[in-house]
Formats: sequence, structure tokens, C-alpha cells
Amino acid sequence: MTDSQTTTSSAHCGLRRSVRVRFTGSDGLNLWASRHGEDTAPPVLLLHGGGQTRHAWSDTAIALADAGYCAFSLDARGHGESDWSREGDYSARALAADLSAVIRSLPARPVIVGASMGGLTALLTLGEDASLDCEALVLVDVAPRLEPRGVRRIIEFMRHHQDGFETLEQVRDAITAYNPRRPPSKDLSGLRKNLRQHSNGRFYWHWDPAFLNHANAPTKAGSMFDRARLELAARQLDVPVLLIRGYYSDVLSDRGATELLTLIPEARYVVLKQAGHMVAGDRNSVFTEAVLQFLKERPAATEPESCRTATTEQHHETPLS
Repeated sequence: MTDSQTTTSSAHCGLRRSVRVRFTGSDGLNLWASRHGEDTAPPVLLLHGGGQTRHAWSDTAIALADAGYCAFSLDARGHGESDWSREGDYSARALAADLSAVIRSLPARPVIVGASMGGLTALLTLGEDASLDCEALVLVDVAPRLEPRGVRRIIEFMRHHQDGFETLEQVRDAITAYNPRRPPSKDLSGLRKNLRQHSNGRFYWHWDPAFLNHANAPTKAGSMFDRARLELAARQLDVPVLLIRGYYSDVLSDRGATELLTLIPEARYVVLKQAGHMVAGDRNSVFTEAVLQFLKERPAATEPESCRTATTEQHHETPLS
């Protein structure tokens, strides 16, 4: 892990400094991350979903740093600033190998927060490799059983815009059409972090198009992440687990969440109202407070002093029964 440049970012809580950090993944790929918080604080590793970048976690990372944690938001291979695989390898095996390398390079046992693809990667990696020592796992709107229709809608959205966009307004409109529950962005400059602008002036998503060769809807015959393999990994997990689901999610149903709870009976389950699959973006403040509350209450928790006195906004929690 190597620190690079320091940047300043803004959010509702004011200006915060972040450090650009480079990790080395499997196959020697450079994986870039942003670090918020002191490097001596307890680490939290934030893993985004397929087709996203580390900037999806910006507000959450700042809030975690304010609570006394050191938040690393990581660009997965082929996403954001991280290297593209020369072989176009974006398989579950490659993603898990990258995560294993990142965890082993951190100075202390991390909490891992994974959304969608990031959550499946973390579930598989921690469940299959008992030597990876982590404090806790937060799964964001993901479980072994996913709804094919919702996953297919994400993939179709990604495939539909491979020819890019002429303007940032077109990008905003495409995002709003996919997720109408989230108000359209008024500051279009923030969209640039998720885009690449080519010499022809068009804007393209900031991920390798070869990623789509591995992205497919879950079926009985298998998918990017094999369901049976994920279920076995879930049974073998030996860390505190929190599952957060968006009430309006079309990717993770309550049935899928309940099945995960049968695999991990001691896991906590929280449902956030007015949120869909993009939970952290739809209800960021409530989402982050739910994570902080879990970190405070988990078994053998050793939170930073600033976190011990934090208050959490009310959220809906579904009984484990």
C-alpha cells in the first residue's frame, strides 16, 4: 500500500482531506483508493458495485472518518482509476484475489462494507479463506439469492450506453431514468468522477467494457458469482455480519435476505425505507448511521471514542424471525 497525493473534498459536513492510495492486486494490477481519516485509526474498507467507482462512497467515507475510523474506498479492477485487466479477467476468482491482497496489506483488521458486486466479492473471499482476519462484514443489498429481473435491469443499463454520451445532461437523465426515486443531480460536475472523456468529446463510463463479458443475470446454471458457492461461503463466515436491504430493491428481495439469515443466523438485518438497490446513494445518512450503530454494538467491538457517543437516526429493522 502506497500513499500518493492528498486532495480536498467537500460534503455536507464541510471540507475533508483525502489521500490517494495505491494497492497492488493479483496479477500485479494497480488498485487505487481514497483514504479518509487517520491511518492509525481502525480501518474500514468500502467496496463498490459493478459499474461504479470508489466515489460512490464519498459521503460515507467522510462520515466514517468523522466517527474515528480510517475509511478506504477502493476502485475494483477495471473500474475508476484502477488498472484494466490485460486479459479481460473480471471473474469472481480475480476479484476475490484482489480483495485478499488488499486485506493482507492493511495495517490492522478491517471492517468490510460491500455493495452489490463488492458485497458478493467480500462474502466469497472471507467465507472461503479463514486466514483473512477481519472485524466485521456489512453486506449492502446483496445475498446468494438475487432476483434475475433486477440484475438484468442493471446489466441492460450498462450495455445500453456503451457508445457514450454527448453531454453531462444526458448522463444525468440516464441515471434518473434508471433510478427515478433519487432526485436528479443539480451539480453535474460531480458526475465527471464516474466518467472518462475521450478525444472525440464524448463521455464514457469509467469502467472497462470487457467487464460486461463476466456480468450476467443469476440463473440456476450459474452466474458471475455461483449461488451454491456463495451459500457455502456464507455458512463458513466467522465474523459479525450486518445485511442492509433497500425496501424498494428489485435485486435483493426479502425472501433472498431471509435465506441469507438462515445461513448466518446471528446476522443482523436492517431494511431502509425509501431506498432501492443503490442504498448508500438513496439514503446515505441513514445508511451510514446504521453501519456505525452496528459497529458500536457488534460483539467484542472496540470503536473509536468519537463513535461511542454517536447517535443514530431511526431506521426500520426487520426482526430476524
